[in-house]
Amino acid sequence: MTKDKHGDARHVARGHIAYRRMPIEVESPEQFGYGRIRYNLAESSVSDRVWDDLGLDLSGLVLGYGDHLGDPRLREIIAAEHAGVSPGDVLLTAGAAAALFIVNTALCGRGDHIIVVHPNYVTNVETPRAIGAQAEFLRLRFEERWRVDVDRLASMMRPQTRLVSLTSPHNPTGAVIPEDDLRRVVELIADRGCYLLLDETYRDMAFDPPPPLAASLHPGVISVSSLSKSYGLPGIRLGWLVNRSPALMEVFLAAKEQTVLCGSVVDEAIGAQVLARRAEWLARIKPEIAERLATVKAWMERSPVLEWVEPVGGVVGFPRIKPHLEVNVDSFYRLLVERYGTFVGPGHWFEMDRRYMRIGFGWPSADELAAGLECVARAVEEASAARL
Repeated sequence: MTKDKHGDARHVARGHIAYRRMPIEVESPEQFGYGRIRYNLAESSVSDRVWDDLGLDLSGLVLGYGDHLGDPRLREIIAAEHAGVSPGDVLLTAGAAAALFIVNTALCGRGDHIIVVHPNYVTNVETPRAIGAQAEFLRLRFEERWRVDVDRLASMMRPQTRLVSLTSPHNPTGAVIPEDDLRRVVELIADRGCYLLLDETYRDMAFDPPPPLAASLHPGVISVSSLSKSYGLPGIRLGWLVNRSPALMEVFLAAKEQTVLCGSVVDEAIGAQVLARRAEWLARIKPEIAERLATVKAWMERSPVLEWVEPVGGVVGFPRIKPHLEVNVDSFYRLLVERYGTFVGPGHWFEMDRRYMRIGFGWPSADELAAGLECVARAVEEASAARL
């Protein structure tokens, strides 16, 4: 019998972009089934919003092709938040994921040297690999409070370095790059003639006033964000990139046009109405985030099994099982899901040791968060006993 090559991924994935599914997507809550999860601590956003609660009006909306850059009103609203940024510097995309893909594939190719912060949201890691770039990791360390070491970054840069890819506030750790360090990074890429991609998706959830939008600091910087994480609207698939170089923006627009042409006018109309009320939305969201963070912080301070670096932005932290504990990690995750119905983001989602886990505190209710944390503790204790 002859084997059918068409069903073999080794024969299918022979293009210039080597696509492969990532564990964080294969094992995501939406793929696993929300109905099977009792306490969902895996999400990296605030709670999903319900249409009936938004108070939006789409009457009269013409369902035609939209502006290829994106809805002009929405781009004006985004630009108005940042000094030195114009609506022409904003390109709307299908979520931040599409913006990240556009930037990586438009700027980099096979053999290009790219420096990528690690751990990271996996699209920022996997896309450079898929296009054959030489991705070198700038590894963040728990013992250094997940800080971006600018001197270490400078030592890694080569004459052929094409792109530096960072995230702030950082997913999965919640660390934030201070303004002085951000400006040093911008000076580095300006001196070396390469580009900086800064994923700022959690910017609106920084606990302290954030630095200026990175893209406002230099034409070689691209900032990326979306409505998914801070506003609980991942279902409308709306993100954007910001860049002040007309030449680069022309390339990014071409990439968008040759993949999706333009965005959904429905999604963009919703986004414009939401961001027009940005202050009102954040006034409700930020106190909820502060309350949830206080819950996790108090729990972590008394926890005998987990330790973390307290996040300073976003709605995720990246604790680890304390190093001195003998734990059967596979048993821990199995117990957590099967016995306690609790979901976290395991370390392997981020190519890290599985003793680490991302805990999201913005998505569950206050009661669900507290109960889920207790389930994590019980599962660690039971997995410790199983190890003995």
